Amino acid sequence: MKKKSAALSFIFITVLIDIVGIGLIIPIIPNLIVELTDVDNSEAAIIGGSLAATYAVMQFFFAPVLGGLSDKLGRRPVLLLALFGLGIDYLVIAFAPTLVWLFIARMISGICGSSVTVANAYIADISTPEDRAKNFGMIGAAFGLGFIIGPAIGGFLGEMGTKIPFFAAAGLSLLNWLYGYFIIPESLAQENRRAFEWKRANPFGTLKSIFKYKTIVGLLICLFLIYVAQNATHSNWAFYTKEKFDWSPQDIGLSLMFVGVMVAIVQGGIVGPVVKKIGEVKAVYLGLFFNIAGLFLLAWPTQSWMVYAIIVPYAFGGLAGPSVQSIMSGQIPKNAQGELQGGLASTLIVTAIIGAPLMTGIFSYYTKPENDIYFPGAPFILATLLGLISLVFAYRSLVGFDKRNE
Repeated sequence: MKKKSAALSFIFITVLIDIVGIGLIIPIIPNLIVELTDVDNSEAAIIGGSLAATYAVMQFFFAPVLGGLSDKLGRRPVLLLALFGLGIDYLVIAFAPTLVWLFIARMISGICGSSVTVANAYIADISTPEDRAKNFGMIGAAFGLGFIIGPAIGGFLGEMGTKIPFFAAAGLSLLNWLYGYFIIPESLAQENRRAFEWKRANPFGTLKSIFKYKTIVGLLICLFLIYVAQNATHSNWAFYTKEKFDWSPQDIGLSLMFVGVMVAIVQGGIVGPVVKKIGEVKAVYLGLFFNIAGLFLLAWPTQSWMVYAIIVPYAFGGLAGPSVQSIMSGQIPKNAQGELQGGLASTLIVTAIIGAPLMTGIFSYYTKPENDIYFPGAPFILATLLGLISLVFAYRSLVGFDKRNE
């Protein structure tokens, strides 16, 4: 029992450190890029979008590879390798003398960050059927907490120097690696292992597999468009708020911490009661309304406090995603649920590959000094249009849904 508790704590901390590392770089990435390249904020945004896409590409290809390797070698060695790699990655960023090294570091980070797949498999190995949902909930909690802690740490330490947060993250990763090396047992028994096959590690196969369920294609497109639109905030936030309000890394980190808190409140305490009260379909429409309204409003604030005011309704857009996923889950066979979740995870990564350079590219174009039109909020207008299109797909897919399922 003590070993299982220690293992669960290790997995929680492993995922938490992964997500903290993602959040940690966001507040300081504009200053870090400028420091390494001597470009302005507009050009730095283009580079930032490329870095985000690089990270996502590595995750897309290596998540199924690490999952397959863990089926052959066991979860423990793959997790430890990924944790050690993350520690080295943060040190590479901290000592990076040129932009090329920053891209190399983001590639390493994308590969090692794919360890969440292995962490999920470890949870499945050690959980009883009764505890499985609760234990998987720990992964979700680690994600939420990581996106609150990461930007706050990055912003606070970033005030001391752009490289300081990465030394802190490296120390955390390597300490967790040491803890895992000496304490954590293997979860996958020898008799349950299988040979590694490249065809099972094909990410395109995972993505393609869910399109065979015709009843959910419209909703899948809806989710795809929502996730691409979210990159107006995910990829642009630090550059946008620095350009618009001259925010420091600490200001950016605090704002992202507030976003994380609001998302945790909505996802953890509001989605369930609202869906129970009005049903999944209406929750999708309500969530999309808040999402679209929030994105549109974020294009226009003139003072810092307005950003915080807009974040509150924007966070309620989080009603849409879980409701859409729940409806999709109910439309396919029980023995295909894992396939669906794998496909959705791949879809999310693909939207980052597309959305990050798209949104930062638009921001860069409309903030260049030589252009006649200066409009930093342009990415949010595109995101609003994508949100409206997603609403059309949602309506076409869900019209009459309640009657069909009575």
